[in-house]
Amino acid sequence: MPTLDRQGSVFVLDLGDDENRFHPDWINAVSAALDEVEKADGPRALVTAATGKYYSNGLDLDWLFAHADQHQDYVVSVHELLARMLSLPVVTVAALQGHTFAAGAMFSLAHDFRVMRADRGYWCLPEADINIPFTPGMAALIQSRLAPQTAHAAMLTARRYGGADAAAAGIVDQAVSEDAVRSTAIEIAEAQVNKAGDTLGTIKARMYAPALATLRDTVHPLG
Repeated sequence: MPTLDRQGSVFVLDLGDDENRFHPDWINAVSAALDEVEKADGPRALVTAATGKYYSNGLDLDWLFAHADQHQDYVVSVHELLARMLSLPVVTVAALQGHTFAAGAMFSLAHDFRVMRADRGYWCLPEADINIPFTPGMAALIQSRLAPQTAHAAMLTARRYGGADAAAAGIVDQAVSEDAVRSTAIEIAEAQVNKAGDTLGTIKARMYAPALATLRDTVHPLG
């Protein structure tokens, strides 16, 4: 399960050491961590990271298929987590040490910056291959954070981007060695800790207003 630590002014949220799928309990734990970061006083920033082979493999499809009657409520909760990260009033950096797929890739895009391991691991939006269309909110998030040509290729072809390719496409900001992923993310976050607060939150809310409105449409979350 996710755990929150603090290194000086930088909070580090470790998402876990398995596939870190969006199980309802996992979503609640991440949301509680974001509550703690948001309520803290003074300069601060947030790094999310993980331990092991995966950063996040996306939706917990096993749970979802077993609880089909809760499909809409589940999607609403996922959308809200993405919206929360996108508008968090602190600078956020995702440290992608492993595979980052589907909703996990979308979660990474909701951060302000991304650092990815250069030599192993893929960033991928596989929805076209697994026959699960993007919700309007998910599409809005992706298209608000990627250049149009990159979003088009990533969404339509389900291409798997390695670290260097992801950096070249502008999906991540840096591709670095395995042992430098988390430390580089923390360095980026440390440089921005004085930005935390209401002004930053307002900037993000206005910057991403259309995507946030679509993500937070609880009446028609599935389109």
